[in-house]
Amino acid sequence: MRKGILAGGNFIIDYVKLINGYPEQDMLADIRRETSSNGGGPYNVLKDLSAMRVGYPLSAAGLVGKDANGDWILRDCQRAGINTTQVRQTDRAPTSYTDAMTVISTGRRTFFHQRGANALLGERDFDFSQTQARLFHLGYLMLLDEMDRLLPDGSTPAARVLAKARAAGLITSVDIVSTENPNFRSIAEAALPHTDYLIINEVEAGKILGLNLKTVPVDFSAVSDAARALLAKGVQRQVVIHFESGAVVADSGGGISMQASLKLPPGFIVGATGAGDAFAAGYLHGIHEGWSIADSLTLAVCTAAACLTHPTPSEGLRPVEDCLHLADEHGFRLP
Repeated sequence: MRKGILAGGNFIIDYVKLINGYPEQDMLADIRRETSSNGGGPYNVLKDLSAMRVGYPLSAAGLVGKDANGDWILRDCQRAGINTTQVRQTDRAPTSYTDAMTVISTGRRTFFHQRGANALLGERDFDFSQTQARLFHLGYLMLLDEMDRLLPDGSTPAARVLAKARAAGLITSVDIVSTENPNFRSIAEAALPHTDYLIINEVEAGKILGLNLKTVPVDFSAVSDAARALLAKGVQRQVVIHFESGAVVADSGGGISMQASLKLPPGFIVGATGAGDAFAAGYLHGIHEGWSIADSLTLAVCTAAACLTHPTPSEGLRPVEDCLHLADEHGFRLP
């Protein structure tokens, strides 16, 4: 019986810098504190799951440079109990890194990214005959140059990798990064029919569908309709759309589920970097364990909240039961 989660795609060093405010062009902001940490969807998800002490195997697939940062990622994964058999090192590009500028007063962040080795990651870097994982999580589409390359038949290497994973018996999940890409819709649509679970935010969902879903307050009805529309584009099981005030799930049986995020007190949020990946980690744990949508959503908003307690993507995560306790402690926002 298959067991465990294999996560592949972006492996990044995040340089998180806490600043007093975001400056206008040509102006200056103070860096008050800085740290370095894991970054990138699959790397963050695996580190989160490790911190959650999930009890099943965690494995990575990716490409890093033959440099100090690449060595650091391999050591960091190994310390967290993450199998790195499918993480290769290359001398063709440096390890990818991101400068994440986080405004202290709000926790909001802006990213400056060096694509590095992640841009070279391709179909040949994934071997599903070497894993007994139950679930394969791929991220981020739009930030993997070779994997996002449109092929003459309208497919992409990412779509082909997902198809191979499903053919090998793995459940697939996909995450996307919020970025500008002229081929955003085509790249995403190529992957959807090979995706069992699509876990994205409202900005990414809107970009696929040509809609503006980032409203204040969020229109739950519009997001629900968007989730249904993405299912109609080929997602096999569930579309999960998360946003600051909660999340919506549309499932292949026609159901819609909604969950409000936690009602957090002033001063609770230290940084928002990695919160979306922490949400995904919580939801993926529910999928792996066969939980209901409602229970998976509850854990997901709790793991996202735990992430907010630290400026780095994964240091705020804690064991599953401790994450769930946050719901008892703070309660949920009104939907």
